[in-house]
Amino acid sequence: MNQNNLERIGTPKPADPPQRFAVVGIDGIGEVVAGDDLLVLVGNAIEDEISAGDIVVVTSKIVSKAEGRSLHADSREDAITAETVRLVASKPHPGGVTRIVQNKLGLVLAAAGVDASNTPDGTVLLLPEDPDASAQALCAGWRQRFGFDLAVLITDTLGRPWRLGQTDQAIGAAGMAVAHDLRGTRDHFDRPMDATITAVADEIAGAANLVLGKTSRRPVAVVHGLGHLIRPIQEPGARTLIRSAEDDLFRLGSAEAHLEGFQEGFAAGQRSPVESSSITDGGAPA
Repeated sequence: MNQNNLERIGTPKPADPPQRFAVVGIDGIGEVVAGDDLLVLVGNAIEDEISAGDIVVVTSKIVSKAEGRSLHADSREDAITAETVRLVASKPHPGGVTRIVQNKLGLVLAAAGVDASNTPDGTVLLLPEDPDASAQALCAGWRQRFGFDLAVLITDTLGRPWRLGQTDQAIGAAGMAVAHDLRGTRDHFDRPMDATITAVADEIAGAANLVLGKTSRRPVAVVHGLGHLIRPIQEPGARTLIRSAEDDLFRLGSAEAHLEGFQEGFAAGQRSPVESSSITDGGAPA
């Protein structure tokens, strides 16, 4: 997250966190198809569980299905290419090539977020076109229906650099602070905090995934006890958590960085590997 994003978020300095919170998985939603009204479908399912100050966590998969983001695709790789803005890294493996890319939402993730799991044969599922806008629509509709303030997170499962395994993170948010900026506060030893920014939306997404999972057919959870995070619906959403290019120290994988450096060096007039090899072997440059 860059400084401009933080200035837009403008979150007040957080109070002490609550001693406990609870995450409740919601059953009974069933298979979602294009055109389903999630305001009604999910709203009916959470009606007996939801209360003021709660956060409704919705997986991106059912948002994508409801919004008609399913795509008939002969090749998942072609769909990944179409959703890719920038290749970050790639690695061949026996089954093909793993591609880490930046997609149209600005997210850096494997396969551009194109999902072939839990979809009919011959189809793939794209991420919602604008997850923050989808979250805002759900948040506004449920606040009106239930008559109190709540928040909405839309989540997706992502891998992480430097760590094995996957976890969920927020790709859309409405009605809550997505981060707490602790810079400028002081720790218990009265030292200034200069760098700490807590990504609370991602932490909640990861916690909710513990009751959702990939195979439970349970795509929604309600989080109780975090009402101190509730904000106006217009609060900047999850997109503000994306690190800006100027602050990203790892924009390329090692092979891609090596290739880019070689290409830039060659363009500047340096010798190619063939020339260098000829000279090292005692031969004349070609």
